[in-house]
Order: sequence, then C-alpha cells, then structure tokens
Amino acid sequence: MQEMTTDVIVVGAGPVGAMLAGELGRAGVRPLVLERRARPGTAQKASGLGGRILDVLRYRGLLDRLTAISADASPKPIFPFGGVYLDFTGLDELPLHAMAIPQAEVEELLAENAVDLGAQFRRGHEVVAVAQDDDAVVADVEGPDGPYRVRARYLVGCDGGRSRIRELAGIGFPGSTYPEVNRLAVVAVHESVTVLDDGGIVAPGVGRVEPGFTHTGTGVFALGRVSSEDRVMFFQTTENDDTEYDNDEPLSMVELGDSVRRVLGGEVALGAPTRLSRYQFQDRQAENYRVGRVFLAGDAAHLLPATGAAMNLGMTDSVNLAWKLAADIHGWAPADLLDTYHLERHFVGGRALLQTRAQAALRQGQDPAAQALRAVFGELLADEPALRRMGALVAGTDLRYPMPGTSSLTGTFAPDLILDTDQGTTTVAELMHAARPVFLDLADRADLREIVEKWIPVDIRSAGTVDRPADAILIRPDGHIAWAAAIDESSETATAELSAALTRWFGVQS
Repeated sequence: MQEMTTDVIVVGAGPVGAMLAGELGRAGVRPLVLERRARPGTAQKASGLGGRILDVLRYRGLLDRLTAISADASPKPIFPFGGVYLDFTGLDELPLHAMAIPQAEVEELLAENAVDLGAQFRRGHEVVAVAQDDDAVVADVEGPDGPYRVRARYLVGCDGGRSRIRELAGIGFPGSTYPEVNRLAVVAVHESVTVLDDGGIVAPGVGRVEPGFTHTGTGVFALGRVSSEDRVMFFQTTENDDTEYDNDEPLSMVELGDSVRRVLGGEVALGAPTRLSRYQFQDRQAENYRVGRVFLAGDAAHLLPATGAAMNLGMTDSVNLAWKLAADIHGWAPADLLDTYHLERHFVGGRALLQTRAQAALRQGQDPAAQALRAVFGELLADEPALRRMGALVAGTDLRYPMPGTSSLTGTFAPDLILDTDQGTTTVAELMHAARPVFLDLADRADLREIVEKWIPVDIRSAGTVDRPADAILIRPDGHIAWAAAIDESSETATAELSAALTRWFGVQS
C-alpha cells in the first residue's frame, strides 16, 4: 500500500478542522486535511460567529476578511437563551458580540487561509483505520483512486458528533439525545401575512403571533424580524420527536410548513427562503480529548443542547491545540504540554455545557411551573450585573484557565492594549498575528527581559500603554496570559514566577 508522511493529520474540513490547519501552518507545521465528503456540505448549519472567537480571529488578522463577506457584522444585540432573550441594547459596552455569516462561508475562508499557509486538503478521502505507537500515528485512507496510508506525528479528529476517529480511538462519549427536533428558516412571508412594527405577524387562520417565543401545547414557535426594511423573518419550530434525522439532509419547505402547522395550529404563507436547517440537540462530552497521539476537537469532543455556541467553541479548541502540537514537533515543548489540551479544553467544554444545559431546562416544559421559571429568569435579567454576567458566560469571555501564579490576570485572555513602541504604535492583537509566544514589558523591566532572553521561542516586546494592567505579561500563542507581574512587583518574586512559567509552557532554557 502506498504510504506518505506529514506532520499532522486533520480529519474533517469543517470550520474546526480548517481553523486547526491554518493555525498549524502559521506555526510552521505541515498539516494534511482529510475530508470524507467529496465537496463542501450544502446543509445550512451555524449562521454566525460570536463571543471570544471573534477576538481570536482579530488577533490572527482574519476578522476583517470575515466582516467583508458577512451579511451583518453587527446584528442587533438580542440573543435567544432557552426560551427567553438576553437583550443588551441598553448597555454602553456589550458583553457579547456576534457576526451573521453562514458556516459554509466561514469554512471556505478558513480553508483558503490554511492552504495559503501550507496546508493540503483532500476531499473524498475517508479514514477507515487508525493505529499508533510511541513514534507515530498511521491512518488507512480510502480515496477516489484507491486505498493508501498516511504516517504522521499526530492525528486530530475534527469529524463531528458522529466522529469515526473518536470511535477508532475507543474514547467514550457519554450523554443524552434530547427528544426534540428544531426546524429553522430565514424566509420571506407572503403578502397575505401582516408584519407588525414590533416584529410580530398576523396570519390568516392563525391570528397574531408575538415576536420571541410562543409556547403551545404541541411545541415552541420562535419568531424574529431579520430586517426592518423587508418582510424577511426568522422562523423556528421545536417539537418533541424521537425520530433520528440525518442533519446533513436539507430541510424542505414542505417539512417546515407541516411543522409550523402542527405547532401553531394553522398555516403561515411563506415565500422564498434564504436559510433552511434542521437540527437535534445532544448533551455529550468525550471522556478524554486525547489518547496517545490522537486528539479530538469540536463536535467530536462535545455536543451542546443549544444553538450559537458549538462552532465558536470548536474553533477555540483548535487554537488551543495547534500551538502545543507545533511546539512538540519543533522540539521545544515541555514534557506535559500536550496533556494541558485536555485539562484546559475539557474544563471549557464543561462551562459551555453548563450554560447550554441551563438553556435546555428553561426552554422545556409548557406547564405553569416552567412558565414561572422563564418569567423569574427574565426578571433577573433586568438587573444589569446579572445580564452582563450571563453575556460573559455565553461569550466565553469569563474564562480563566486554571494556572499557577499569583496574578488575577494569569489564565485570562490578553486584553488588546494600545502599545507605544520605538517603532510606532501597535496593539496586542497585531503582535499575536504570528501566533508566537510574546513577552510584553510594559515598565522597562530589564531584570525580567534578561530572564526571557534565554527562551528562544518567545518574542520580547517593550512598550508603554495607558493604565498598564501589569509591569509585564507573558502571552501564549493562543492569546492567554501565562504569567503577569504586578505593578512594581519585587524582582525576586517576579523573576522566580516568570522562570517557572517559562519552563512550564515553553520548555527548558536555551
């Protein structure tokens, strides 16, 4: 059997696999992306990006490219949350940002970026077997021209909720499937339907339907206005149904219309759709994100029982993993660096499951107790601190990786400071475009710079900034702070903690 070699095999060419391939290429690693589908999928799945991933994309210089093709780069800041809404319109500073852009367009841009950075994509190539030893992982692949074998240092399964890689690796995926089916459409309503100023509608045979969530005896109907300038609406039905659908099969207008009729008790005349999708919720998390040289990311590692989080979570899995694989391949990773991928991302996946499980609890149930729960939760969201806290939870911006260190900044995402340097003004985001570790000296601490100079992988930058949060910060390639020195912290304490952090994340000194 023909055999080829590469650095990393990425199985799955969706947003998670494409993001991983680009991150690896940026770090000087050769990834091979294998996708069983012969061409990109046409089923409309995720409809946008939101939360922390937007900051990550900006730190990689990709956000402007996505903004240029987005249908709406700054949608109205009102987000569904389990049968109620998080409404941030009254806040000066938003805790949750979003961008309307179809998943297919995200996939295409990320794949183009990855190819530009040296990744190779092969579509119509299915991994059918995986074996590994202490030195390599080997994948047997069925391609259009017959079987072949690929040998690599590592393999990452980004192949979705029904992951073949997870199965081949023997990784448990405990959890449950919710007995409900969701059908979603962005569609123009017929002229016989009256669109009200508040976003509701009046349809013959149905009557008035309020904007937001309408709970009936047969399910839930969600309604929202996409634009105030036309008759395009957001429709979604949720019905209890034990049937297991293939979500790659496109939703038809007939199926949508039948569902609307069952939930509302009448027909709503609809025009041409711009989006149709069907999905079922699962609540699952892989027991391990790593077995030897095989890793999982995205839906292969976790499935969430609510919309709006899965693609964002999976792409940040990729950013966390890529630099660690690259460090090991380039020879400067500490012995346990790859183990931190499971430790950190399993923790983050648990946080995502926490808030999406809460959404599932809020949206389910039509009895008075369930209605009271949603009403009380809605009243709590009238308080700004509670609203901001929920926004940060959904966005993932409240995340702090558990790391050793005395600073409250350690483990958090590095703020995008405006930096004054000898070469002019720059920002933290611009420094992170290269996806390298950065030591940022904000207080001319020669004692600290002298320590860092012994670690070749780390870029040293000195700068001034207004209201500096620390004397110095050490930023990992994924944008998270590995260490920070408090303002005017003593040299003895700062140098000891800095040396420990450098050793923990970037190996022994040169």
